[in-house]
Amino acid sequence: MMRAWILPLLLVLCGSAIGGLTYTSSPGTAAVFLSAFLVLAAVHSPLIFPRSIGVAEAQRRSAVDGRPVVYWRPGCKYCIRLRIRLGRSARRLHWVDIWRNPEGAAAVRAANDGNETVPTVVVAGLPHTNPHPEWVREQLSSRA
Repeated sequence: MMRAWILPLLLVLCGSAIGGLTYTSSPGTAAVFLSAFLVLAAVHSPLIFPRSIGVAEAQRRSAVDGRPVVYWRPGCKYCIRLRIRLGRSARRLHWVDIWRNPEGAAAVRAANDGNETVPTVVVAGLPHTNPHPEWVREQLSSRA
């Protein structure tokens, strides 16, 4: 769990350091730097993703409601892109964090020739690696 917070923590520390160095000469610039680094830290944190569940629970829920399962990991720019582009509809998907769930990492490796490539979206039992967000939204709306 801790490694999911390493990048956001480093971003906050860097923003604080740069802000502290520039504060005496230009408080406004320091505030801009700190704000920018805080936004980057928030985007790269696990907080922007819906609550992660286990593989068995995600597969069970997907079998019941037909919604896709998304395997992801914190800090992945493609996962962040998918999450942001899906908007509010992302909460309707079943999210599995492969760093918190070894079974999820194994499922992703099985679907991607031994690689932990995320996001991997499983729709109706078929894995799709790094699909376009619009395609995922279409899959979600067709199973609603």
